[in-house]
This record gives sequence, structure tokens and C-alpha cells, in this order.
Amino acid sequence: MSRSPRAAWAALRHWPRRRWAAVATATPLAVLALGVPTALVPTPLFSRSVPPVWWNYPTLVLTAALSSVVLATYVRARPVADRDDTTGRSLGSAGAVLSFLAVGCPVCNKAALLLLGASGALSYWAPLQPAVAVLALALLAEAALRRLAAEAACPVRPVA
Repeated sequence: MSRSPRAAWAALRHWPRRRWAAVATATPLAVLALGVPTALVPTPLFSRSVPPVWWNYPTLVLTAALSSVVLATYVRARPVADRDDTTGRSLGSAGAVLSFLAVGCPVCNKAALLLLGASGALSYWAPLQPAVAVLALALLAEAALRRLAAEAACPVRPVA
């Protein structure tokens, strides 16, 4: 599979307005979908036992932006005959789930709490969260790169 950044940028330059509209619509929705349950977006529904740290917010915004770009690659630019839409799908899904685990409160994570206890979650899971965030963003960026590069490498011709 081609994963050329140059091809990915070329594909982005040729995106129709409807894909950019999908990015503009999906980004704030992704911020809310990730930010509300992790209490990075304040609501009366959730609270955090451990306050957020500085890198949680850039991770939230980058996750939303990259997820929206990956999502927008599924928006049809024009009618198609046959196309493989699975390129990068698992990477994007894994990146989104890891982002959720990375920015969430370490003692609010039920799996970490069950496996490590409250002190273990703070002692062992919390220091790993920045690395999980970097991995999550790398997976999302790779998914976007693969989807965009594949789009540029295999342009779709309209159905007659």
C-alpha cells in the first residue's frame, strides 16, 4: 500500500467541498464525543477524580481533527464503481480507542482500576498515558495517510 505524504497532500488539495464540510461538522462532534465522557469538556454529567494535565487538550483536538479527516475519506466525492474502503479502518479505530484511554482520568478507567487498583492506576497507568496518546495519534495519522495516499494513487472514475 502506498503511503506517500506527497500523494496524501495531493488528495487533500483535490477534495470537494462536501468532504471539507464533513471535516468541519465532525471535528466539534468528535471533541464532544471524546471530551464529555473524559470530563475534558465540563458538564454536570461527569467529573474527574484526577484533574486533566496540559497534554490532554492538544491530544483531544488532534484526535478530533485526525478522526474527522479519516471519516471524511469515506464521504463519496462522486459515484464510484468499486473501491476498497477498508484501507486504514482498523488503524483509525484503534487510534480513537487509545485516545479515549489516554485522555481519560486514570482512576476513572474501570479496566485500570480493576487490574491495578486506585494507587496502581495513579502510579503505573497515569505515567503511561502520554505514551498511549502519542501512539493513538500516530495510528490516526497513519490511517489518514494511508486513506489519502490510496485515494491519490487510485483515482476513482465516475460511473457511466
